[in-house]
Amino acid sequence: MPRPHPTALLVTLAAVLGVAALVAPGRAEAFCGFYVSGGTTKLYNNATQVVLMRDGLRTIQSMQNSYQGPPEDFAMVVPVPVVLKKEDVKTLPAAVFAKVDVLDAPRLVEYWEQDPCPRPLPSYKSSVKYDAAPRSAMGKGSGAAPPPAAFVEVKARFSVGEYDVIILESNDAATLDAWLRERKYQIPDGAQTVLAPYIDQGMYFFVAKVDVKKVKFEAGRAALSPLRFHYDDKKFFLPVRLGMLNANGPQDLIVHILARNQRYEVANLPNTTIPTNIDVKDGVRRSFGAFYNALFDATQKKHPRAVVTEYSWSASSCDPCPGPTLDGGDLLGLGADVLPGQVAGGFTLTRLHARYTKEELTEDLVFQVAPPIIGGREVYVDRNEIETGTKPSSVNNFQGRYAIRHLWTGPIACAHPERGVWGGPPHGRGEEPPWAARDLAFAPRKGVELQNVVRSDVPEVDIKAKSTTKGALKRGRKGAKK
Repeated sequence: MPRPHPTALLVTLAAVLGVAALVAPGRAEAFCGFYVSGGTTKLYNNATQVVLMRDGLRTIQSMQNSYQGPPEDFAMVVPVPVVLKKEDVKTLPAAVFAKVDVLDAPRLVEYWEQDPCPRPLPSYKSSVKYDAAPRSAMGKGSGAAPPPAAFVEVKARFSVGEYDVIILESNDAATLDAWLRERKYQIPDGAQTVLAPYIDQGMYFFVAKVDVKKVKFEAGRAALSPLRFHYDDKKFFLPVRLGMLNANGPQDLIVHILARNQRYEVANLPNTTIPTNIDVKDGVRRSFGAFYNALFDATQKKHPRAVVTEYSWSASSCDPCPGPTLDGGDLLGLGADVLPGQVAGGFTLTRLHARYTKEELTEDLVFQVAPPIIGGREVYVDRNEIETGTKPSSVNNFQGRYAIRHLWTGPIACAHPERGVWGGPPHGRGEEPPWAARDLAFAPRKGVELQNVVRSDVPEVDIKAKSTTKGALKRGRKGAKK
């Protein structure tokens, strides 16, 4: 049988990836540190993407940033549990971020009911098209006596690409705030309050200062080289509270995690999965980003403060594939080169997504190992029904997947037609490319009524479809998915 034909969604924290369009007020995406500017105009973070790789005690954090603000020098401030050395930090090509973002994005697939009278089915190729919608005690421990006086100390200083990096240590948030201000950096309001807990935990501060003369600007937005650093720590976490200081409205937090045959979820907030395997009307192809935002918002309304798992699958495979999988070179670039043995295979890619305001997000994200799950596949659980929901399994095969289905409209010239066999478009008809929905923070969040565009009920968020194709679209034989 031919492969199902996929057609058709960021970030941290863009979380992680791709350079997004300039953000409008209320459509920011969150960052795991904050920006400080050398000018008098406030900077608002609008798109930062983060990929985390975790193995044992080692965390490798890769970030791609864009910002909206003046062309003065600015700096990025991120709490870290250890003093980073130059060999712990490097820049990356931007292409790998886009690759991750496409691979684990929710996808819209399109199927045509095949000729009910059995005959050989044609094979076909697929291509990628993007959604065109508008765009814990950590570290040193707390047992040491406090120093006799407040201080800020530069623990390390080096340059990587266009970044001048310093690692700061301080025992007092007000002193650190003043230290940065004295060096002509405009600190976001409320910085002292948010810095204090990291100082109490004995953390350091990674400050990557950028010389804008070395940076390419596109439509007023700096396209910065992705930055990667690694460290060893018992706790697997992402410091997101500092990023909320630059928030200009609700922020989308998207975290991509790579780990050897292992899925992760958050340990300190509720977890849920996105409803998947939902049949939708043909018009959703024109507004997939808006549709998905409506579904995501309904999911968060049903599960307040929850972090939503949107994807967990082997990084080297996918079905359907909205883009290429990650190869050994990609994995080495994202951190496998600093893991024991430099193993570049056997990784699971998990995508976590949350949406918060600065008032709602009061703690950093802490991650924990989670058992494997499946869902969102074109797999029949009996003769007439495709699997629904999320279920435990021995492997991770979960994705946010939504389908447009076209019933057979041609003649039926046999006594025993086989209905509900899905595949590529009929012979002679042009093939629609697959869709990977991206940049959701910049897609519309209003105007889609889910009950009007879904063709199957969505019990996970209490949505009843106004018109369904149950029976007509669900007839099929087990295994006839491709």
